Amino acid sequence: EDATEGQWALAWSVNVMAHVHAARAVLPSMLARGRGYLLNTVSAAGLLMTTGDAPYTATKHAAIGFAEWLSVNYGDRGVGVSALCPMGVRTEMLMSGIERGSKAALAVAAAGPILTPEEVAEATMDGLAEERFLILPHPEVAEFEAGKVADRDRWLEGMRRSVASEPVE
Repeated sequence: EDATEGQWALAWSVNVMAHVHAARAVLPSMLARGRGYLLNTVSAAGLLMTTGDAPYTATKHAAIGFAEWLSVNYGDRGVGVSALCPMGVRTEMLMSGIERGSKAALAVAAAGPILTPEEVAEATMDGLAEERFLILPHPEVAEFEAGKVADRDRWLEGMRRSVASEPVE
């Protein structure tokens, strides 16, 4: 159940610091031009959580926080920011996790439909065209997040029930 220090460090590097490095690389030229756009690929787990992977959940929350920070601090200087937050996407990583019986992958599969990469790309293009901060290819994520915000204690109790009903690996 417990992730190793190495797993935590890798999740932080991939899920948070990659966005920091990208922003550092492109912001100076965007600011000099007075325009630019950052699309940070995060996950619905950044708004909600995933029950089987603490490092993933925590670092995706941090990635949302960083994207919000970028938007607040650079939005009035011509830099737009969007955070792409899909749930399940039909990738080799997710599908092999489901086949292996990974708790995290099975939780993603149970949460909603698994979209194709093409469906996510289409939703992303629509969100960018509208300059939405949150791009949610799975519309139900907005409903789940609204429920979480409206009554966090109730939401947490529901998540505890879902964890209790998950099969043990």
